[in-house]
Amino acid sequence: MLNQVALVGRLTRDVDLRTTQAGKDVGQFILAVNRNYKNSNGEVDADFITCQAWRNANVLSQYAHKGSLISITGQIKTGSYDNKQGQRVYTTDIVVDHFDFLESKSTKPNSSGQSKQPRPHDDGINISDDDLPF
Repeated sequence: MLNQVALVGRLTRDVDLRTTQAGKDVGQFILAVNRNYKNSNGEVDADFITCQAWRNANVLSQYAHKGSLISITGQIKTGSYDNKQGQRVYTTDIVVDHFDFLESKSTKPNSSGQSKQPRPHDDGINISDDDLPF
């Protein structure tokens, strides 16, 4: 059987880094992933996917922030719990095995949404916002 997911998207907020009672770091975040088609209004919708990173969670938390473009691979994990009203709530998360940063600091969008251009010696990929589907 196979349970493998590969996603590319932007963080909707900074990574929430926590430490378990056993002393392991876990980073939780939501990844906004654009769909590859437009809706009836001609706009691209996004899915907001809850993720957990156990391996190198501290690195992800330190270097990835709201708006960062990353790729992840991992597995789907489903679960459920009873909320305070006694209703069953079902969850679907991605448990991240591996992540990659897809832009350098100099190409991250600034507060106005515009990307900074990389310096000539920068090894980052030079992609403008117009090149991306999201």
